[in-house]
Amino acid sequence: MDPIVVFTLLGGLVLMLLIVGAPLKPLRFIGQAAMKVLIGVLLLFFLNTFGSLIGLHIPINGVTATVSGFLGIPGLVLLVAVQQFIL
Repeated sequence: MDPIVVFTLLGGLVLMLLIVGAPLKPLRFIGQAAMKVLIGVLLLFFLNTFGSLIGLHIPINGVTATVSGFLGIPGLVLLVAVQQFIL
């Protein structure tokens, strides 16, 4: 898709939400889930940065970011264990 079309659609959606109003519960849930996934990406980034010293690398994708974001440090340990022992 053309970037102009994407930005126009997003701008129209934001304008519509400002005019009509948005239900708060689903937006709060989506926002919290997005924040946890973002935290998971940051955890994986720091793990890859410091883990490169010992040869450890976990790819950053949707599944690994979601696991590490929702489970936190135990999720990171789980991903490292899966990578070391299973893969």
